[in-house]
Amino acid sequence: MSQRFLTLAAFALITLLGYFQFPGHTYLQSDTQIYIPILERLRDPGLYKADPVALRPHVSYTIYDEVSLALRRLTGLDFEWVLAAQQLVFRFLGVWGVYLIATAMGLQTRMAVVVASIVHLGASIHGPAVLTVEYEPVPRGFAIPLIILAIGLLAHNRTLPAAAVAGLAILFHPPTVVPFLAVYGIMLLWLPDPGERKRRWQYLLPILGAAALLFVFSKLQAGISEKQDLFGRIDPELERLQRLRGAYNWVSLWAIEWIWQYVFLWVAGVIAFLRMRRWMPEKLQFFVAGLPAYGLLMIPVSYLTLEGMKWSFIPQFQPARAVLFVVLMIMITGSAAGLRAAQSRRWLEAVFWLVIVFAIPVNIRVLPILFPNLTDPVIVRRVLLTLGLAGIAVLAAVMEKRRGAWVAWAACLILPCFLIPSVGGIQNFPKLHHSELDELAAWARQNTPQDAVFLFPFAERSLHPGVFRARSLRAVYVDWKSGGQVNLLKDFADEWWQRWQAGMAQAGSKLDLASYARLGVDFIVVERKDATPETQPVFANSRYAVYQVRR
Repeated sequence: MSQRFLTLAAFALITLLGYFQFPGHTYLQSDTQIYIPILERLRDPGLYKADPVALRPHVSYTIYDEVSLALRRLTGLDFEWVLAAQQLVFRFLGVWGVYLIATAMGLQTRMAVVVASIVHLGASIHGPAVLTVEYEPVPRGFAIPLIILAIGLLAHNRTLPAAAVAGLAILFHPPTVVPFLAVYGIMLLWLPDPGERKRRWQYLLPILGAAALLFVFSKLQAGISEKQDLFGRIDPELERLQRLRGAYNWVSLWAIEWIWQYVFLWVAGVIAFLRMRRWMPEKLQFFVAGLPAYGLLMIPVSYLTLEGMKWSFIPQFQPARAVLFVVLMIMITGSAAGLRAAQSRRWLEAVFWLVIVFAIPVNIRVLPILFPNLTDPVIVRRVLLTLGLAGIAVLAAVMEKRRGAWVAWAACLILPCFLIPSVGGIQNFPKLHHSELDELAAWARQNTPQDAVFLFPFAERSLHPGVFRARSLRAVYVDWKSGGQVNLLKDFADEWWQRWQAGMAQAGSKLDLASYARLGVDFIVVERKDATPETQPVFANSRYAVYQVRR
């Protein structure tokens, strides 16, 4: 077999392990609960006529909807399969991008693949609530791998293809690409080659073209699109709602230990950059140094512009989420530095770097690794796991050119995906879906009018109503997950809060069906423990009971 085929097979293995094992994937557990009703209504305007989530779409400035609708028409598959296929493709491209960055740092093929596998174990960015490897097939999850690929292409001096890939990322999620564009612009200004300096505008054309195309698509948006306020100020009532429902945008609400962790990782990233700089092409140096600096800077910028100036654009732009590049770059550069140190028999340095990068997907703070709390068995187990994974990577690096090296190499790719969730006890997301909920959604889809409105009055902050909305193709009067739109749409925020106050009941209170009729609700869904014995449900299973509201 050719080396290229084996490398592509390794990319596919990393992608599939990451998708099906760890960090995994989800559907209708996070933002797809919002996107799917929007996509379904764009496909069929007769759906969700009374649901604010679908009536106020925020997909004007992304081709996510156009691409997904086109693929559905072309293939005839449901959105779940269409989005899953896109997610797998983009994750594969992200693996390729990390591999290109690692090879540009002078690593040979096998070690570059190891770096890609480590990075694609993912990281939860606590505070701004974002992921380096998104579990859901959402626009940001498509844009991040494209940015990584663009950096990898730049590292190999393929500037025009990199600009084209970055342009595609802009089409999917412009806010995610802004950090890349900031560094890219500085790089173009500092190009050392006179010939390349003459081609600067050529390198900007794909990006400018993508921005123009996105503007045109926004004007041709199918159906109703919600106008977002970009230059207003957040009033006290909206601020209260955003702090309640979108706390991740407000830096003052973050746990202070996570901010210090990002400062520590940035410092570690600077040291790793200095260790690896001599092997890095100049274009790559801009991004390895610039993106983490930008990400760390956005924490105080977000605080000043949102909490100081009350600028309404900031909860939509979410600049503090750029801190993910602090984590992403230390995972790439730290992995490369650790593997190089292992090959040079600098054991202490190798373990230092690899412990840091494996501690991130194991989802523990760095300080417990350096000063572990030996009274906490979970911390001790995770620290030992992190040391063990670092040891496997060191072994793979040392044995790279020896007989049987492929065994250690394969172990380095495969074992972390199984050991982190089993030994480390890391569960990245709850098990939300169950057969009773699917049965409820199927009944509603087949036996209720298309314009029926449902309410889960005792659901509190549960995510089950959002799953039901998407599976049943029926409107939900209000639920907690949809409240995330208060960051984007002021009018929606007012309506959501009014509905939340009017529709949600206190646990243990008695159902008053007449009061729900006045809200325009047609069906009430409760768990069996909240069922009303004196009223006959129109549907019931082992978990849910549904009552019809007579208007």
